[in-house]
Amino acid sequence: MDSYNRNRNDNIDCSIVVPLYNEEAAINELYERLTNTIVGSGLVYEIVFVDDGSDDKTLELIKNISEKDSNVIAVELTRNFGKSAALIAGFDVANGQIIVSMDGDLQHEPEDIPRFTEKIQAGFDLVNSCREKRVDNFFTRQLPSKIANWIASKVTGLNIHDFGGGFKAYKRQLIQELNLYGEMHRFIPALAFWKGARITEIPIKNIPRPHGKSRYGISRTFRVVFDLITLRFLLGYVTKPLHFFGKAAMCCILAAVLMDIYILYDKFVYNVPIMVAHGPLAGLAAVLLLVGLILISTGLIGEMISRVYFESTNKKIYSVRKVHHKHNLTTEGENE
Repeated sequence: MDSYNRNRNDNIDCSIVVPLYNEEAAINELYERLTNTIVGSGLVYEIVFVDDGSDDKTLELIKNISEKDSNVIAVELTRNFGKSAALIAGFDVANGQIIVSMDGDLQHEPEDIPRFTEKIQAGFDLVNSCREKRVDNFFTRQLPSKIANWIASKVTGLNIHDFGGGFKAYKRQLIQELNLYGEMHRFIPALAFWKGARITEIPIKNIPRPHGKSRYGISRTFRVVFDLITLRFLLGYVTKPLHFFGKAAMCCILAAVLMDIYILYDKFVYNVPIMVAHGPLAGLAAVLLLVGLILISTGLIGEMISRVYFESTNKKIYSVRKVHHKHNLTTEGENE
């Protein structure tokens, strides 16, 4: 996208970045409501639609819109890379001093955008949304979300109520400093908080999805747990990993000492044969503990290597086929 970025317009007040995956039923209404809202705000704006490898008519619709409206940019990814990658692709193209991200399924109301931009103009670096009176299924969506948000708040030290909402606004400088990969889009507020950003939260309505079906289920909870482990490591120990592994090592050593004391006590006080009475159990415990530590350590080291790789090589975690824009600012890229 280098040729497109060379034509960057720094006079744009607000960029609205919308990642899309099979949202053909919502596109036209979304575009109309976005346009009416932002024009009414008086801001110089652009809308960045990012097609994340849809297999319906989503791409065709946003391309048609971008050909008619010079305020609209359609970013076409080569395949489905996931929401984090789609967001980053949109952020990289966005020109606005304020960047608003939102979902494309109309569960986020475009009419709320001025509330977000006003907070940024008031001096905040990031504005997070908090869904009120959620209408999702309690057991498959609300309960896992409440648990995940509570854990995320405790792990990161950031006291907000809804980490998972995709409706956010950022200062452009902040979003340029963040490096997202994997599924870390869920924890942008925590990453920003770590950098010292001023963060606030505003309530939004949680309305039923007007079109299609949600692609998120309870299985996402497990991915969130692993992401939280990674996030905690990156926030607290990325510059001092020995402190992290040292705590685990001390716990293991303490446990081993206690078990040895117990085994030796049985041996010398009650004359119990060690290998007969405790051999299999001690061996199994040692093997399971070692395997668990190796797996966790390998995963965390892998996360660090991944972070170093993307940041040091400036590699992108997405690949753009073309950026569609009315003024023929198109380019093809191989950034995967």
